[in-house]
Amino acid sequence: MKIAIVGPGAIGSTFAFHLARAGHDVTVVARGARLARLEQDRAIVTTEGQRAPVEVSAALDTTTPWDLVLVSVLESQVDAVLPALRHSAAKQVMFMFNTFAPLDRLRDAVGAHRFVFGFPAILAELKEGKLKSHVIPRSFSALQLTIVTDPAWAEHFSKAGIPTDTQPDMHSWLRTHAAVVVPVMLTANRAHERGSGLSWKESRELALCLAEGFALVRSLGHPVTPSNLAILGKLPAPVTTLGLWMLSRHPLMASLGGHGSGEARTLIDAMVAAAPARSTRLQSLRP
Repeated sequence: MKIAIVGPGAIGSTFAFHLARAGHDVTVVARGARLARLEQDRAIVTTEGQRAPVEVSAALDTTTPWDLVLVSVLESQVDAVLPALRHSAAKQVMFMFNTFAPLDRLRDAVGAHRFVFGFPAILAELKEGKLKSHVIPRSFSALQLTIVTDPAWAEHFSKAGIPTDTQPDMHSWLRTHAAVVVPVMLTANRAHERGSGLSWKESRELALCLAEGFALVRSLGHPVTPSNLAILGKLPAPVTTLGLWMLSRHPLMASLGGHGSGEARTLIDAMVAAAPARSTRLQSLRP
């Protein structure tokens, strides 16, 4: 397969690494310091010294009939690449990022026949240009696997070493995911800023934020997806509060919070835009 990956940050680089090692023809489209590093290495290089050779470009070649263009930028960056994606000869375009906004705009931009969406179950970071990543294995499927809307690409990714399942109702899944991760992101941001865990009062505020998020998802006509997450919405507030209080004291939280609060703000803004009157707590907690 001939695959272009637009936005080879930690997640995009993980896909590029695995797909290239599986024998696919991979081109990464980057900019800035990441582009300079990739042009130097001509490969995705891991912190363990493994290499996966890739082609490198500063812009997407719209004349190439890519089997797939995988777009792994932040939601706030996607508008900049939509014109090239719209005019691209790619057979399919897969978007892969956190969003609460409707997907229609992206689908219309590339055409319904080409549109695919996905979400990674990958923990990854770039350390001085080198990739350190952990792909969630299928043995952890009860937690979460990488998901996509297209069964064929789920199979290709799985064969490349990224276990992937199919999720047909991606809009409900993404909105449920936002309701869950926003309180977690806010927990991580605060833990990072102060170098310590949250107070009980702060944890309770975020627990109520989680409940508001679930209620918002349902009010917009979406089932909580996957359904097992509905359990979180049914837990008594003290239990959810305790969970977030304990989570804020885990060393991983302070590390995750170091990525900043931009993604949490974008998700909250989209949730508020969808239903301002039903997202007052989210508004008050926006960083």
